[in-house]
Amino acid sequence: MLIRTFEEFKTLTKKQEELNPEIINSTQKIIEDVKKMGDEALLFYSKKFDGVRVEKFNFLATEDEIIKASKEAEEQQGEILKLFLKAAENIKEFHEKQKEESFFYHKDGATLGLKITPISKVLTYVPGGKAFYPSTALMNIIPAKVAGVEEIILTTPPSETGGIKNPLAIAIAHKLGVHKIYKLGGAHAIAGFAYGTETLPRVAKIVGPGNAYVATAKKLLSGVIGIDSIAGPSEVVTFADETANPEWIAIDLCAQAEHTGDNTVILISTSTSFIKEVEKALEKIIKKLKRSELIEKSIKNYSFAIKVKNYQEGFEAINFIAPEHVEVMINLDRFEILQNIKNAGAIFIGNYTPVALGDYFAGPNHVIPTNGTATFSSPLGVYDFVKKSSFLSVTEDYINKNAEIVGKLAYSEELEAHALSVLMRKTKTH
Repeated sequence: MLIRTFEEFKTLTKKQEELNPEIINSTQKIIEDVKKMGDEALLFYSKKFDGVRVEKFNFLATEDEIIKASKEAEEQQGEILKLFLKAAENIKEFHEKQKEESFFYHKDGATLGLKITPISKVLTYVPGGKAFYPSTALMNIIPAKVAGVEEIILTTPPSETGGIKNPLAIAIAHKLGVHKIYKLGGAHAIAGFAYGTETLPRVAKIVGPGNAYVATAKKLLSGVIGIDSIAGPSEVVTFADETANPEWIAIDLCAQAEHTGDNTVILISTSTSFIKEVEKALEKIIKKLKRSELIEKSIKNYSFAIKVKNYQEGFEAINFIAPEHVEVMINLDRFEILQNIKNAGAIFIGNYTPVALGDYFAGPNHVIPTNGTATFSSPLGVYDFVKKSSFLSVTEDYINKNAEIVGKLAYSEELEAHALSVLMRKTKTH
């Protein structure tokens, strides 16, 4: 990790490319095919990309399939399933705190308010390949459930025979009360649920991570349906001083670097000697880890060490980067730390609070904005599964009192019909 000053870092850093033009063109073709041909295209692409070998299969998992998969998961991964469900309790408790209520108030003959309504139909996408993470199923399903979504649908790629590929994902979804489960993956699944086909319902919103084609499909279809975000490679910034344990810092950096080999890991410190201690610890630890090749690739190509003058410059660096995760292990009160961090998806404070706690168990959502988008966006939450409608109801007296004002404002914008729609309601004798 080359040590840079914050000023040097600002000149050399740049955000990773979002989408590959070739992937955009391929994904656009898939979307157009699904829109035109429906289920026929879904079957074609399931064979092409998921290796399905049967001529036809039901995309919708039957009750028997779900029960069989759940039993298989309980028999083969029963302890892990129980632990995920224990984590689900913490995640639910945290997200319950995010619930908002509709409100209204009265003023001078007007009743004004905001009505909060759960989204009617949501799809949560669960990848089926190397990026299959049951924890992400929890993070997508639970806030939708807490929000009161009427119909939560899960889809995950099929097996070669058109059956269920990931029994653990199915068991988790079943236990959490998902309404329907489909065996479909890839960009064609996103397109299918965005437009609806002969056998797939059209949904209002799609959430959940996927490969580059899934991410691209979500971006291209944003507006046709709602989406959560375009997830990029995972990233972490760790801000630490001499009070921190260099080995703990090193393993935390490795934890984010082991995802895909293109993960950004940044160490910020007020001490050059501490940075060097972390580097030594990294050299020892990486060799012992199973994903050492991926970690080394991330560290080599996407890692930085930033030497800052003081804590304040460290916070400036964090807010400039706007990372997905930020760990802070410095000798400063945690509430003061929170006040200074403006741009970060998730904040982890203290020597005993690694990112992995949030990834799996503690409660906050681990679907977090990446690639600097924490400057304007937030982690996935209950608020992503509701929509809001303002409402207004006024009396005749209110119209009589305010019609002239509204009329003048409308005429100032040369919108005559707007003005008349109010003025015509005014009582002539008023």
